[in-house]
Amino acid sequence: MQIRIPLSVAIITKNEAENLTACLQSVSFAEQIVVVDSGSSDDTLQIAATCGCDVFTESWRGFGPQKQVAVGKCRHNWILILDADELVPPETAEVIKRIVSLPPAAAGYSFPRKNFFQGRWIRHAGWWPDRVIRLFRKDMGQVTAAMVHEAVEVKGAVIALESPLEHFTESRLSNLLLKIDNYSTLGAVTAFAEGRKATIWSAALRALLAFSQDYFLRLGILDGAQGFTLAITDGVNKFFKYAKLNELNRRHKSGCLPDKSCRKLEQS
Repeated sequence: MQIRIPLSVAIITKNEAENLTACLQSVSFAEQIVVVDSGSSDDTLQIAATCGCDVFTESWRGFGPQKQVAVGKCRHNWILILDADELVPPETAEVIKRIVSLPPAAAGYSFPRKNFFQGRWIRHAGWWPDRVIRLFRKDMGQVTAAMVHEAVEVKGAVIALESPLEHFTESRLSNLLLKIDNYSTLGAVTAFAEGRKATIWSAALRALLAFSQDYFLRLGILDGAQGFTLAITDGVNKFFKYAKLNELNRRHKSGCLPDKSCRKLEQS
């Protein structure tokens, strides 16, 4: 039998049945795996329960708050946060085991993240090394409250590890479009709450700049067709984020609630 270490793994899910088994198998060395689900309609909950996870169902709060809820349900002081489409390779697992078994040398640890898209490891356009803090002491760290693009903040020293995590990002274009719609909405709502403004023309300019930066300046062109697709994706996401922000500002100015339609606005 595999010896388990005093480590809690925190994962949030919604309809992650295709990814979750591999993710859970890669962290089977942890004594506790917490899965906080926000309403899956597939086999996510059954998979988590079968694998012996501590399973909770919570209403969606946004990525940062939801992950912090999962952290709060962890019983060990060492916590590893993973997304359901991420894996801990065997060599990285050995590094984590050593860290947890020894006296603390730092409050947290960051990992380079290998992102795979349509079967290809993406090495350019900021996708590598894509360093993220994921392993930390519970009494020294927390997840930011951001609705999207959340991060772990640690009070104390952070050691940069060379052992990677692996991330198998959504590759099916139909699902990717749904993801863009969700992320651009969250980004627009966050920007609106911060009092930011945008026009449809500034949204288009941001999209063009995002594509140009990713594909040419940051060498996404070297990642083949996948690099081109991701650069287009980033540009589309930027356009809709700021176009939606413009829409929210227009609705606010005309007296419409952000989540309601307005005939006067639709005709403007």
